[in-house]
Amino acid sequence: MTALQQREIALVDLLDRLIGTGVVVTGSLTLSIADVDLVRVDLRALISSVNERVPSPWEE
Repeated sequence: MTALQQREIALVDLLDRLIGTGVVVTGSLTLSIADVDLVRVDLRALISSVNERVPSPWEE
């Protein structure tokens, strides 16, 4: 095992690093019957922290 594989990271530290740098989540779901697509759902989400240097786009 390498040193990286042996390293334990707390879930809170992992979430802090992901939100601090930003995460893009994408996914796709298609519901079909007999090879006929009935419903298609696409998901694209950006998860990131907001601070005073990067203001929220919803503030007036």
